[in-house]
Amino acid sequence: MEFLIEKPAFLKTLQRVQGIVERRNTMPILSNVSLSANNENETVDFLATDLEVFIKDSSKAEVKQNGSVTVNARKLFEIVKELPENSISFKADQNCKVTVKSGKSKFNIMGLPTKDFPVFPVVDESKLEKIDSDKLKEMIDKTAFAVSLDETRYNINGFLFEKDDLITRMVTTDGHRLALVEEQNDLGIGKQEKNSVLLPRKGMMEVRKLLDEECENGFFISITEKNASMKKDDTVINIRLLEGEFPDYKKVIPEGNDREIVVDKNQLLTSLKRVSILSSDKVKGVNFKFTSTGLILTATSPDIGDATEELDIEYSNEEIEIAFNARYMIDMLDAIQEEKIKITLKNSLSPGLVNSESGSNYTYIVMPMRL
Repeated sequence: MEFLIEKPAFLKTLQRVQGIVERRNTMPILSNVSLSANNENETVDFLATDLEVFIKDSSKAEVKQNGSVTVNARKLFEIVKELPENSISFKADQNCKVTVKSGKSKFNIMGLPTKDFPVFPVVDESKLEKIDSDKLKEMIDKTAFAVSLDETRYNINGFLFEKDDLITRMVTTDGHRLALVEEQNDLGIGKQEKNSVLLPRKGMMEVRKLLDEECENGFFISITEKNASMKKDDTVINIRLLEGEFPDYKKVIPEGNDREIVVDKNQLLTSLKRVSILSSDKVKGVNFKFTSTGLILTATSPDIGDATEELDIEYSNEEIEIAFNARYMIDMLDAIQEEKIKITLKNSLSPGLVNSESGSNYTYIVMPMRL
């Protein structure tokens, strides 16, 4: 195979697949990107996967000879990134030896045949529906921080995505905190085969990156029994759904939290960031003391020292003390856009509930700590 391609187009497509290629050496070919040149429509098709997430894309090129090959995705990206701003010549022989040239630079790298590369799942484009991309982006941003990173707990390694009548819901948890966002309006996902699916974190992060790109024709999505697919122009991402039961989040939402505190979100966020500098590195615990005169934040590290900060709040109930993981609170506050938030508590041992004072669409639950 042989083709000429402009550097910006080549680089953009290679950059897009970097987050998906498999970096662990379970199957060496999964570290590669598959390239297929076609002189009928003068395009080069790109394919990358880790068997959980697939991405397919294409770029315009001057194709001199049809063919296909797979090449280490990271090395090819690094090479193209450093080449001069000229057209790039890409050539592969029958033994999968690849030559990349631009200007006076020449690289020879060994590839692998595409016959061993996984096949992209079939996507029924008739089931793709246009979605409200801004709403989906907002829902991901408000829940992504609470996804579990513990790979042994596969049933909470992703986003629960539910559709109930016209309500679209996204829920994440890591066992210590929970994030829930509801959108009252239909996002456009009307033909999915299941009303409740579990989408893996890695795939959703790739979808989130795609949503940041400009697109005149819009974004399209479909969810089937085992896969979710998203399409933007020539780019298609296919995600294998997670199996397993997501915890019953409705049982986690605390009841009887009758102590309401209203606080300025940015003041609480900046104060927490300062005080948590002296929290213990292991547990990152900060003590919250709510009184009718204000909130007192305290952090202590036995080997270093302690920090205290006071801030104004709206609270008229009896004094209550509770400890939270500072990192969990900071992650949550970073995701909130409103100026004021409402924290409701029951006692020092029960979960804290956080909502917008203005009745926004999110609910956050944070488990307390013992310090």
